[in-house]
Amino acid sequence: MSQKWSPESWRSKPILQVPEYPDQAAVADVEQRLATYPPLVFAGEARSLKHQLANIANGNGFLLQGGDCAESFAEHHPDHIRDFFRVFLQMSVVLTYAASQPVVKVGRIAGQFAKPRSSNFEKKGDVELPSYRGDIINDINFTTESRVPDPGRMAMAYRQSAATLNLLRAFAQGGFANLDQVHRWMLGFISDSPQGHRYQELADRISEALNFMKACGINSDSVPQLRSTDFFTSHEALLLGYEESLTRVDSTSGDWYATSGHMIWIGDRTRQPDHAHVEFCRGIKNPIGLKCGPSMTPDGLLELIDILNPENEPGRLTLIARFGADKVFDHLPQLIRAVEREGKSVVWSCDPMHGNTITAGGYKTRPFDRILKEVESFFEVHNAEGTHAGGVHVEMTGRNVTECTGGARALTAEQLGDRYHTHCDPRLNADQALELAFLIAENLKKERDGRQTEPMVASA
Repeated sequence: MSQKWSPESWRSKPILQVPEYPDQAAVADVEQRLATYPPLVFAGEARSLKHQLANIANGNGFLLQGGDCAESFAEHHPDHIRDFFRVFLQMSVVLTYAASQPVVKVGRIAGQFAKPRSSNFEKKGDVELPSYRGDIINDINFTTESRVPDPGRMAMAYRQSAATLNLLRAFAQGGFANLDQVHRWMLGFISDSPQGHRYQELADRISEALNFMKACGINSDSVPQLRSTDFFTSHEALLLGYEESLTRVDSTSGDWYATSGHMIWIGDRTRQPDHAHVEFCRGIKNPIGLKCGPSMTPDGLLELIDILNPENEPGRLTLIARFGADKVFDHLPQLIRAVEREGKSVVWSCDPMHGNTITAGGYKTRPFDRILKEVESFFEVHNAEGTHAGGVHVEMTGRNVTECTGGARALTAEQLGDRYHTHCDPRLNADQALELAFLIAENLKKERDGRQTEPMVASA
């Protein structure tokens, strides 16, 4: 691969999963206008995230990454953002308390509009139309007009991302994330669930600890970390024209950063080492994620690591494993061993969603027991290999949807149609997301206790 890079060098490479816009002049016009807009995030924020991810790569901390499968223009509502953030805070508190380690919070939000598809076309009855590729490209309605890619949607995505980020920053820094509010993060519809009761018990213990700290003179006024939190955004860097338009030179370092989100990732369908998506991501300095599916080989992974992180910088690269519940042991150990053998610094994260999609009752869904099984297997493999299970990457919402079967409330296939609202892939509802957090917490606690009980080795 050529070492010369620029924000537009991807345009000379082969590319997959891109829309065929009927009017290229209109595309160029929108991209030029986007290039004059303010950045959505700042280079210093991306560097802060990279620093926190570096700690995880070194075995200290856990990455919680999650959010919508595909954000929607039609459902952009402050209550939805607030409820998502509330569940995310609940999950992070559960994980932090169990692991006694920092939890790095990264949302799939404020930019997750484009979706890769397994087929270029979708068929209903005798009608075949181009596939829906996310609101940044076309519309989900099944009509000829709706499925025509519209470049004007890139500007709409930018504006929605800016508004979402503004609200998230207010939530994270304006008092909503104050640990004194730990009881108020509970959503009404999960308050009487098993997970709600578990969370209530945990919140009581946290409140007791905070009261003790206050008696010692330690409170949210004197310790800012108690009243606010760092919250970062991420999305798949699929629509590269949009990404290029928002790629800027950092005035303090002279480096290029994608300012569309703090972290972007390369999907399992677009990770070809000589293709456009890898070319674009190798040149920006943001933290990068790389989805690793069943077709990833150890040699292929090492090649991509060398391209995307040639300086072996901790925190730069997160490997997001997504195999399917029954395939983790067939693929993950050999990838971990190759990375360890070559001394590569990475964060290992588990995506238990994308390998476990099935059809039931006429709906795409994901059985919750398979999601749990993939997470359990992920931890089991890392424990066997002596490496750190560093994160989880989930599609979830704060809404009371019925999209994934199972969980403590035993959602059935027959109930999927009750509140099936996703624009693309099925998401965990708030109750299921919290249940998953408790499972992960148990595994993190086992890992922590295992480290504490390891025998000391006398020095020579």
